[in-house]
Amino acid sequence: MQSMCAHSLRGCKLITAQCWRHQARRAVATQAAVNNAGTSKKRVVFMGTPEVAAIVLEELLLASQQQGASFEVAAVVSQPGKPKGRGNKGLPTPSPVEQLARQHNMPNEAILCPRSAKEPAFLEAMRAMQPDLAITAAYGNMLPTAFLNIPKHGVLNIHPSLLPQYRGAAPVQRAVQDGVATTGVSVAFTVLKCDAGPIYMQEEAAVLEDEQAPELLNRLFKQGAQLLVGNLERVWSGEAAQLAQQQDEAQATHAAKLAKEEAQLDFQQPARVLHNKVRAYAGWPGTFAVLKVSSSSSSSGSGDDANQQLQQQQHFQVKVLRSRVGDAAAEQVVKAAPAGQVVFADSGKRMLLPCADGSVLEVLQLQPPTKKAMEPKAFYNGLSGKQLTVSP
Repeated sequence: MQSMCAHSLRGCKLITAQCWRHQARRAVATQAAVNNAGTSKKRVVFMGTPEVAAIVLEELLLASQQQGASFEVAAVVSQPGKPKGRGNKGLPTPSPVEQLARQHNMPNEAILCPRSAKEPAFLEAMRAMQPDLAITAAYGNMLPTAFLNIPKHGVLNIHPSLLPQYRGAAPVQRAVQDGVATTGVSVAFTVLKCDAGPIYMQEEAAVLEDEQAPELLNRLFKQGAQLLVGNLERVWSGEAAQLAQQQDEAQATHAAKLAKEEAQLDFQQPARVLHNKVRAYAGWPGTFAVLKVSSSSSSSGSGDDANQQLQQQQHFQVKVLRSRVGDAAAEQVVKAAPAGQVVFADSGKRMLLPCADGSVLEVLQLQPPTKKAMEPKAFYNGLSGKQLTVSP
């Protein structure tokens, strides 16, 4: 039974109740040995899953290893790895958080991957660890009251927005889509209602004009981790719970999860709106433009297979990976062209798409069907002289 449990833990697979109990006993024994060695560090449980959560875990681990650190990362909790390959039949790939924990040589018994935080055996393991604090960042599972009551000083969540604004699954993406110039990060106590707990700390952050959501997301989670690490002493003293401010429900806004159905760019909207959408949807699900071949004349050259595809269909989708709002000169160039035409300026180096109100979206990087990401010049060369127009 013991060897079977250890084998399961290495892959963080579904673990039986007996394995959880065994894991809890080993964790307690390990902690007791540490305490007997003369340390009295606070025990922190970290909970997170994707890459941005791994950024937070990295900061916590580095801080815990500093001389005189007041805490240690006693356990890491992540969602189970998801199967890969055709039909999801391949071996599960551990989450970025689990991978990082193993890179730091955390013991198997300190890495937990329950399917649900409601599992009785998982809760038993947590109670046995007697954590002083749980820190969450993009964990992805709801935490029941039974778990929230376990850590001595509660559960603190790092949320990349200035709560109560942008509660929910996509706070950074929706903020970027709205074109905000300033956002921030909040450290709040977790309650049953999503992102609605008392706020311990907040810190603002400027949003760069062309910054994309994945870049901002990474920056905010690192900022939040550093903010929390620098203020843990007030958590241990109990002052943090006293200082925490209740959120104003009247000011709350919701940041809904992104959907693939939202990815198409609508050129009846202003360029600023479309540029913000490209920035917000970068990574997943991405954005795309539907373009129409407005010239059916054949090229004298052989062209490439991208050109052959254009000859076979009137409309096609192009992923827009990076963009910016065109300047006044770009607007004049597009204004002089036929209505709706995609203009390639500077010998194809600049790709200008007409938008509402005479504004222009300049595409800096794109990806045609079946092709790798490329700059406008390479795409222009593949067109072999064909004209394109935007499709609303």
